[in-house]
Amino acid sequence: MRELPHTHGCFVCGESNPRGLNLRFHTDGTTIHARFVPGPEHVGFQQTVHGGITATVLDEIMVWACAVRTGKFSYCAEMKVRYVSPVRPGEETIATAELVANRRQRLFEAKGELRSLTGQLLATATGKYVPVPNTNIESMLGEIVGDTSFLAVAAAAAAAAETGKEE
Repeated sequence: MRELPHTHGCFVCGESNPRGLNLRFHTDGTTIHARFVPGPEHVGFQQTVHGGITATVLDEIMVWACAVRTGKFSYCAEMKVRYVSPVRPGEETIATAELVANRRQRLFEAKGELRSLTGQLLATATGKYVPVPNTNIESMLGEIVGDTSFLAVAAAAAAAAETGKEE
């Protein structure tokens, strides 16, 4: 599995964000994986991690699923989260996500889930993502730490796949 780049300031993956989650994402080329150990500062109520934190982790991992498969960073346009079982502080979880549809490089659909180390399903999510406009890409890339060459390869593959579907 290859480690994906991260950013300086992002709340989820930012290496320089002292209040962030500092997650690292890995991929096999299709699925994105991350380990997340929520802390006591992430509790919302009665030793349960706040649902917004859970949703944030799922959103971020789905963004990376879109980027890895399409070569484009994207913004969340719509997201649906199903909370199945409480996420507890101090308990390691595994987040996974994958792209499920690429609508002509204009809209991406992804799905994600969060599980305990024993495999218990904690939360699922689906999301629709829109690509970041080309005018914003340059400034975004300046925030990235690590190799982004996979973006060009993935974008070319996604474009070729879309061309093949239209013929």
